[in-house]
Amino acid sequence: MDDVKHRALLASIAQDYYLSKLPITDLSKKYQLSRYLLSKALDEALATGLVKISIDAPVSRNLELELQFKRQFKLDHMFILRDSESPDKDSANIIDFAASEIQELIHHSRTVGMTWGGTVWNIIDHFQAEVQENLVFTQFIGDNLKLNTAASTVPLVQKAAAKFDAHFVTMPAPLYIKNDHVREQLASEPAFQEAFTSANRLDLIFAGIGTLASINSIPVWKQHFADLFPDVSSQAIAGVLFGRPYDINGQLLNRQDKTMGQSMTDLLAIPRRVAIVKSKFKSRALLGALRGGFLTDIITDEAVANRVLLEAAE
Repeated sequence: MDDVKHRALLASIAQDYYLSKLPITDLSKKYQLSRYLLSKALDEALATGLVKISIDAPVSRNLELELQFKRQFKLDHMFILRDSESPDKDSANIIDFAASEIQELIHHSRTVGMTWGGTVWNIIDHFQAEVQENLVFTQFIGDNLKLNTAASTVPLVQKAAAKFDAHFVTMPAPLYIKNDHVREQLASEPAFQEAFTSANRLDLIFAGIGTLASINSIPVWKQHFADLFPDVSSQAIAGVLFGRPYDINGQLLNRQDKTMGQSMTDLLAIPRRVAIVKSKFKSRALLGALRGGFLTDIITDEAVANRVLLEAAE
């Protein structure tokens, strides 16, 4: 038997055994092979890589490290996943775990807000579809102007609402508006009233944490940085959360807040404020957010957590 036909036979036997769950007695009759030859064929399919078996074990958490963070930063909820042998696997574990945790929080919420970005998009993608008709997903700050991507705010609230057969509300304005009068007047316009009303009722928000690169990634923001962030030194920015830049000590830097949407004071009154951090390059941003008390829940892994502790000790 030539190699192609032999591999096709192995594939057929493996598919019948592993996927169709046919017992060995039925396989023996179907392929006219003894138990010994069938067992040998299945072993060969595994050895040659024709069949790959993976075990998706439950994600393990570092409870000791979580407790250290809770005590050191006076944090309510800290989830630190143990590192695996692969950074890609670590990232996938964080998304899977975060989706499960946040969906459980959504079950106890009526109004949920979110920001934008790939992390939030992936989490929504991992939600299990269900019906929660009285639920509302809403923008609570303006948009990041990346309207040509699925990871912008408007498609994300739509995507999240679709997962739960729920309602969604948008805030059709840019995240930053230079003119204070224009920003204040827009907030009173009828087109924005539903978004502001919904944002005033938020039970839960979840987001990724940004950096200076988040601001510089939008050309108009980078070009008009001095106008949008008066008296803010870009070198002082450790992170950006809910549109607001802050330093490594958790001090908000934009005293002249040009952000369209809910104030930081209102946002910090929301019962659950969840951030997901996958990258060690955001350790300074996470440390600043921890010191500022901006969050109630953080989901990350050991690599990020240990880097934060190193930054905190400097």
